[in-house]
This record gives sequence, structure tokens and C-alpha cells, in this order.
Amino acid sequence: MPDEPRLYRPREREVPARDEPSLVHALNPEQERAVAFGDGPLLVIAGAGTGKTRTLIHRVAHLIERGVAPERILLLTFTRRAAGEMLSRAERLVGPSGARVHGGTFHSVGHRLLRQFGTAAGLPADFTIMDQGDAQDLMQLARGALGLAKSAKRFPKKETLHYLYSRHINTELPIDELLHREFPQFLEYEQQIMGLFADYTLRKQERNLVDYDDLLLFWATMLEASPALGARMAGLYDHVLVDEYQDTNLLQARILRGMCEGHRKLTVVGDDAQSIYSFRGAHFRNILDFPRQFPGTTLVTLAQNYRSTEGILALSNTLISRAEERFTKDLWTSREGGEKPWLVTAKDEAQQTRFVVDRVLQLHEGGMPLREMAVLFRAGYMSADLEIELTNRKIPFEKWGGLKFLEAAHVKDVLAFLRVSDNPRDEVSWYRILMLMPGIGDATARGLMASMEERSWDPDAFTHLLAPPRARDAHRALATLLRQLRGADQAKEGEEAGARVASDIVAIRSLYDAIVKEKYDRPEARLADLDQLRTIAASYPSRTTFLAALALDPPSSTQDLAGGSESESDTLVLSTVHSAKG
Repeated sequence: MPDEPRLYRPREREVPARDEPSLVHALNPEQERAVAFGDGPLLVIAGAGTGKTRTLIHRVAHLIERGVAPERILLLTFTRRAAGEMLSRAERLVGPSGARVHGGTFHSVGHRLLRQFGTAAGLPADFTIMDQGDAQDLMQLARGALGLAKSAKRFPKKETLHYLYSRHINTELPIDELLHREFPQFLEYEQQIMGLFADYTLRKQERNLVDYDDLLLFWATMLEASPALGARMAGLYDHVLVDEYQDTNLLQARILRGMCEGHRKLTVVGDDAQSIYSFRGAHFRNILDFPRQFPGTTLVTLAQNYRSTEGILALSNTLISRAEERFTKDLWTSREGGEKPWLVTAKDEAQQTRFVVDRVLQLHEGGMPLREMAVLFRAGYMSADLEIELTNRKIPFEKWGGLKFLEAAHVKDVLAFLRVSDNPRDEVSWYRILMLMPGIGDATARGLMASMEERSWDPDAFTHLLAPPRARDAHRALATLLRQLRGADQAKEGEEAGARVASDIVAIRSLYDAIVKEKYDRPEARLADLDQLRTIAASYPSRTTFLAALALDPPSSTQDLAGGSESESDTLVLSTVHSAKG
């Protein structure tokens, strides 16, 4: 029938060359030019599959061989794993000195510098980092305190408020402009929103909390507001290298200008054709305007593609040529063979799903493992019909995205106990654990927190508060636990550092496990997650470093948290394009 999907003969499989051997293979002329470049600003436009990682690693190695001290090289990436992989490969090129290069994400490096220099700018060194969920909860507390949750007409929810606030910080666009662009229905609340953001900022300051955006904002502010402090921070590094520069936002561009203002030894690698994160505040003009922002920039273009066949490159070159503004490049390859990309049209989603599943099965029956196939889609919700069909046909799959490990309620609950112990002023975590306790509702929780605030968040204040009769047992149990956790800080001075955090989780679970069993009909999987959390906590030297690590690089699963291991199971990968990138 004409509306049935066609089945096609499976193509001959080609196994792309792995990138690892490139560590010992010669560079192509453009890569070599970028690697051996001198000391000015360098912009490397690297098309997809052109060996940008190889080039960046060899550039780091070349700087070390030139005599640059490894600890004075900063490599900024967009994931912790990317930084770790690059540095380990650089170490294989130049030996142990490669391990001394400083690397990480913008946020992790910002966190490290704020711990080191923040006190000079008035930021206490023992601040607590809020993840996105915690920041939204604090936004909700500010919303409720100002009476905006009871508006007769609909007022923005906490998620919208946090998105608007973060967007304002990262894009530097005024609130009124963002409202006009994205939320015109809330324009009448502009003044109330501005007031709420001011209250949110004050609450963070008073409770010794910082959110993700603060890690970058405070870093940029310290560089710009205090010449002496900025010079100390920038003076830590002689060379700064940045991966995926097309995904940086205006705040990150300000940071780079501040860190490189004195020496201008900045290398950025990116591809204007791969700028897809504008919804997160990424500003594609950063890469387009780089030569203007850093006069004297040398531009090197990597165009030889090692990943794709000529048919795929011809299609991608044609599509990107329609871009109104870009760095001109045409990707080419010496790889032969392959077939042209297919454009398959379907009359509806059901037919599209049948085609995809039938094609997966045909390839699999032809000898291709499921794990070597991936189905990509624009947004997570678009895979619902496909997931149902795969389940019906008993085809195993894993979906990249969805609920992350740290977003699971039971994990956030245990972390809230640790956070309160680490920072008694953490209002968000106080509210979370109070709402867990039997007999304590919203009004009681807010009343208890108000009383603690009156006592300047004294760690012992909670013990001496008078709880309502229905909540006294819960109050007594929680007070005992918190006192135990505080006492552990002094009593375990001689204990191995990592064991302290693990034993804290054991103590918390003496109270919390009963809550889990009461709250969930099938608690076993959740309790197993907490077992894993305890095991992993033992590898961190302190409560503060453990909480900071989880906030800065949130894992997707317990296996991810533990460092991950390559799964032996043969499963089809479903992923959004954004999750698949990189």
C-alpha cells in the first residue's frame, strides 16, 4: 500500500576511525598551524568532525613543550568529562606534566576562584551552591513572603520566575525587554517581579547561598570592579583555551576579556554553524565578533572532516550556506563510499514511528548492534509514540534525558539534611526537611523558619523552639539528628575524611528511611539509590566538597555519579539533538 513504509536493503557498515590513534598521527596543515600558533588571540573555526579536540589537546601539549608552566594553562570546557578526557590525553602526549594543567567548566572554575578570592570581595568562603531546583524553591519562598502567590490574577510560577531571572543575568537584557519578548502576559507585573528578584537576591545574601548564575556573575564582577583583585585572578594563568566557544554567553565573554586583558593569550575553538544553545543564553555573536573584541586575532579554519562521508557533507554544506551571517567554510573529506542521506516523508506520526522501528529491526537483523544506532528528535516529548511502539515490540532502549538522579525527591531530601548541617542559614533546605516531618505543614514550617531567622540562624536555635503538639515528636527526632550531625563535625576530627560524609548519610537514614517507606509503596529502588549515594560520598574529603561537586556537575544516574561504566547491554539510544551534541 502506498501509505506503508518501505523497507530498504541495509547498507554496508563503515566503522569510523577512532579519535584515539590521532594522538600519535600527524596533524593536517590547518591543525598544525593552530597548534603551533604563538601568543596572541587565536580563533579556530572547527567544523563538525574536523578534529577540534585533537587540535586543542596538541595545542596544550605544544605550549608545555614550549616551556609554559602547565599550572599556568587554563582549559575551559562545557562538561567536566570533556575537560578530564582532554587533560588525560594531553598527559599521554607530554607525560605527567600534562596532569598539572588547570581545566574544568566555567562554573567549576568560577567556584574554585570564588572560594579562593571571594572573601576579598565580601563573599563568605563557606557559601552553599544551590542547584536549579533549589533556586526555584527559594524563588517560591520569596514569592510567598511578598504575598504574590495569592494574586487575584495569575502571577508567574517559580519556574518561570527563575528562568526569567537567569535569562536576565546571562543575556544582560533588561527585564522589561524579556517580558515583551517572551512573557507579554506578565507585563503588568513588571514592578512586582523586579521587587521579587531583589528579595530573592537579598535572601541569597543573608543565607550564604549562591546559584549557578552567581558563580559567573561574581567572577565577572570581581574581575571588573576591583583592578587589584582582578589582576590577582587573571595573573594565575598565562594562557587560556576555550572549547565550544559558540556556546558561550555574554557573561562568559566578559570573564574571558577580564582574564586575558593583560596578556591576550587566548585560544578559542568553536563553530558558528553549531550554535544551538540560545535558549540557555548562549550568544552566537560571541564567536562572530571575536576578531573585533580581540583586535589582531588570527583565524584558522579546520575544514577537513574525518567523521562523515561526502554525501552527508554535501547536504550539510548546502544547508548552512543559507545562513545570513557566518564564517565561510566548506567541509570536505577524503573518505570514500557511503550513500546519500535519505529524506523519508510520512503522512502522520504513526507511519513515521513504524518506519523508524522497521528500519531499526532491519539493520539489527543485518548484523548491526542496537547500541550502534540512535534515534534523534528535537524535544523529549516527541518520542512518546516511538517509546510505546518499541516497548510493544520488545526492543530495549535507553533515553538520554528525563529525570536526573539529583532531581529525584528522595535524593534531594537526604542532600537537604546535609546542606542544613553545612549551612544552617539554608532556608530552602530547612523548608524541604521540615515539610517531610509528620505533623508539620506549610504554616508551621514557615513559622519555625521565621523563629530561627530571628535567632540569626543559630545552629542550636531549632532545638529550643516550641513546636505545636502534633509536631513535637517529629521536632524532637529532627533536633536529635541535627545535633548528632553537628557533633560529628567535632567528634570525627581524627576519622578518615571521606568516611565522615558517608557516616552522616547513615545517621540521616536512621530517620529518613521510615519516611521513604511511609511515602512510597515500592521504596526498594529509592533505598538502593541512597545506598549508592552513601558509597560515593565516602570518596569526598568533606561535606562541603561533596555538595559542591553534585551541584556543579549533576549526574544523570548513580552509575554516572560513580564515574560510569560502559554498559554491556545492547540497547537502542533515544536522544534529543541537544543531549546528543558532543
